[in-house]
Amino acid sequence: MSATFKALQVTQTPEQQFTQEVVNIGLDKLPPGDVLIRVHYSSLNYKDALSATGNRGVTRQFPHIPGIDAAGIVVNSNVPQFKPNDLVMVTGYDLGMNTWGGFAEYIRVPAEWVVPLPSDLTLQESMILGTAGLTAALSVNGLIQQEITPSLGEVLVTGSTGGVGSLAVSILAKLGYSVVAVTGKSKSHDFLKKLGAKLIINRSEIDEQTGKPLLKERWAGVIDTVGGNLLATAIKSTQYGGCVTACGLVAGANLTTTVYPFILRGVRLIGIDSVQCSMDKRLLIWSKLAAAWKPTYLDELVTTISLEQLPEKISEILQGNIQGRILVDLR
Repeated sequence: MSATFKALQVTQTPEQQFTQEVVNIGLDKLPPGDVLIRVHYSSLNYKDALSATGNRGVTRQFPHIPGIDAAGIVVNSNVPQFKPNDLVMVTGYDLGMNTWGGFAEYIRVPAEWVVPLPSDLTLQESMILGTAGLTAALSVNGLIQQEITPSLGEVLVTGSTGGVGSLAVSILAKLGYSVVAVTGKSKSHDFLKKLGAKLIINRSEIDEQTGKPLLKERWAGVIDTVGGNLLATAIKSTQYGGCVTACGLVAGANLTTTVYPFILRGVRLIGIDSVQCSMDKRLLIWSKLAAAWKPTYLDELVTTISLEQLPEKISEILQGNIQGRILVDLR
């Protein structure tokens, strides 16, 4: 095992700027933890891009290595449940936020963060899914727990070309739901149809500005990945007894609505968090993603890059120019 490893390091300059550079770092610099993992794959998420550009709400201390996802092989373990050569993955918790993350050839983490790789998933597939796949599946699971079945009508997915949205479209379609995908990118229509969207609408169609407390009922369920007024509009147009899940805020953190959808139509709003999700639920959801819920067109969802290509893709994801998932190959 080499005494150093490659990583994308983010450094703050004296001028309060943030630079991203692939560097060699000593293994002895890794944070303390129970399990040392040789990372084979990671993935790029919006939160990673925020961390890589100095967002203090995500990462407080620099220099830093982002990457909230990692999958690889155990090299060393201080706990009996993990042994050398075990295939494992880590998503969420503090990885890539204030603990050095997956944009590196090695990570060292607490055993409580480590998930054994399901037998029906490869390391590569696990990171095409990653945090985005876990979040999408938790959202789908939320609808199912609230008894939103395919027979009840259309399910709306906002931010449908992003990581969470595209995976949600694919999972829902595989489970037989009639999916309406929202996007502002006309060039992505063929991509969304391939994933299983029955209908594609422009985001302007669900960005209602009149301030009406209720709109015509349409959606049996909603998976919202963007927040802001699109979420407010979706809530106001959800059917009686319908369910809305919320997991993102790229369109805004504020939610302006009234209680009318909730007290007159019985609409349910469920928050989705994949960061501190319990291990029992993680294992359940990953078992579904490895089997019946595995997206049919995983290869269609992914662009594979190297560590050196990350800075360019970080800029693109912040501009909203990424379609599907970005897989980082660290082998």
